[in-house]
Order: sequence, then C-alpha cells, then structure tokens
Amino acid sequence: MPTNTDDAIQHFIEHLRVLKDASQHTIRAYCVDLTFFRDYIDSIKTSLQQVTRGTIREFIVALHEENKAKRTVCRRISTLRSFFLYCCREQYIDTNPMEDIDLPKLDRKIPLTLQYEQVEHLLNQPDTSSYLGFRDRTIMELFYSSGIRLSELQSLNRQDIDTHNLLIKIRGKGKKERLIPITKNAAEWIMKYLAHRERSVKCDDHLPEQDHLAIFLNHLGTRITTRSIDRNFKKYLISSGLHAAVTPHTIRHTIATHWLENGMDLKTIQCILGHSCLATTTIYTHVSTKLKRQVYQSAHPRA
Repeated sequence: MPTNTDDAIQHFIEHLRVLKDASQHTIRAYCVDLTFFRDYIDSIKTSLQQVTRGTIREFIVALHEENKAKRTVCRRISTLRSFFLYCCREQYIDTNPMEDIDLPKLDRKIPLTLQYEQVEHLLNQPDTSSYLGFRDRTIMELFYSSGIRLSELQSLNRQDIDTHNLLIKIRGKGKKERLIPITKNAAEWIMKYLAHRERSVKCDDHLPEQDHLAIFLNHLGTRITTRSIDRNFKKYLISSGLHAAVTPHTIRHTIATHWLENGMDLKTIQCILGHSCLATTTIYTHVSTKLKRQVYQSAHPRA
C-alpha cells in the first residue's frame, strides 16, 4: 500500500498505462493535474488520507482565485474523481472526498469557422515547389478533406491510407478506430507526397526518410510532431493575413460546417468526426448562418 501521495499517484498512472491502455496525451494530462493537487495538499500540510470534501472545495476555490479557466477547473475535478475512485477501490483511503462535488457548468462557445474562399487562400500559402512545402500543402488538404484532429493526422501510417477506395483508418480519442472517407483530391496529394523524388534523398533542408511507417515526416526524416505541424500552420496563417485565432482545429470546425450546409446529416458528421455524443455535433447547427437562413426562409410563412 502507498505510504504517501506520490506513491498513490504513481500507482494510479501505472494503472492507466497498463490496464486502461491510456494514450500518452491522457497520461500527461493526469500527471499535470495530480502534481498540481499534490503540491496543493503539501502546501497545507495534509496527507492523502486526511483529504476531505472540504479540502477539495478549498482546492477548487484556490483554482478560481488563480483565475484558472473553467475548462481547466473541470478537467482537474474530473481527474480527482478518477484518482480518488481508484484510491477507494484499492483501499488507500477509507472514504471518497469527491462525493457530491459537482463540475462547474461550462459555457459553450461557438467555434470559429472560415469561408470556402478563405480556406482556398490558406491552402495556397505553402510553396509546393519545395519538398517541405509540398508536405505542408498535403497536410492542409487532408485536414480540410477529412476533418480529422491534429493528433490523428500526425499518427497516420502508410497502411492507414486506402487511396483506391478513398478511405483512411483513424485512431481517435480513447484509441477508438474509425474508417472515414477522403476526397480524391486529398488522396492524390498524399500519393504524390509519398512518391516525391526528394523524400528518399538528402537535401539542404531535410534528411532522407528514416521512418518507413509514418506518412508525414519532419526535416530529420522521422515522424513529424504535432508541435511542428502547429508551428508550420501558424507560419502560413501569418502569411495569409487571416484571423489570428485560426488553428488546425478551426479547419475541422470549418469542414463540418460546410458538410452540414451542403446537406450532410448530423449523424454522418458525428461518425466522421468521431464524436461520442451527437450533442457535440449539433454545435455546427448554431455556427452556420447560411443554414439558419435556409431553415428560416423555408419555415417562415412571410419569408
């Protein structure tokens, strides 16, 4: 049995890694949240066994006093729920201090989206005469074609792409797999990128391919990181002159909105995007002013 908070946290993280097969991203988030909580109870000289419901409420107050975002507060409460449930089950503690602790209600923000002309303008920013520019254009074409997440795109392997049937296999949140369609245009960009004459040779700005499994490579010839994709995206965003808040995830919101405006039903959009709940997908009905205008005009007797 763990003798201190650090040991309990370590056992819990191992439980997530080994038994729950949690992703590295999930484990990293849990580690951050639990380290923050451990530092808090250390500062008030409280042990894990002494944590009460009052301690948790005081911790939440401290988060608010530090002006933590509501989403951060919710995530940390959710992390503590899982952690203390585990501690109770393993009998590290006698009672669960998270009982009757509610999550703050999150404000649902309307996501930013782009017009099709703006998407085209952004896609035209990479210099496709260079190998790395060609890679970046391919990445952006795939983002807009499929609506996949940044982490999903970064982890794609060669065997995940079926260019003949225009399908890709995605490993999404919770390591759930799904097959989704892509456009012929995106498939052609991917095939040309994989067959690019500079992919297997050393050049001034990049090394030859080292990772023969990954689709998207960095300048060292190994799998590109999400941070590199994001950094490159920001470079093209600046050159495009578009809204500074645009991110790769904005492209996901954008294509979902465009699908909806062009007649795709919400259930299909949910399946393609990998949303576990249809309510998450319905946000796009609030985003599209074009769709609202169409519905309004068809429903209003005097429109």
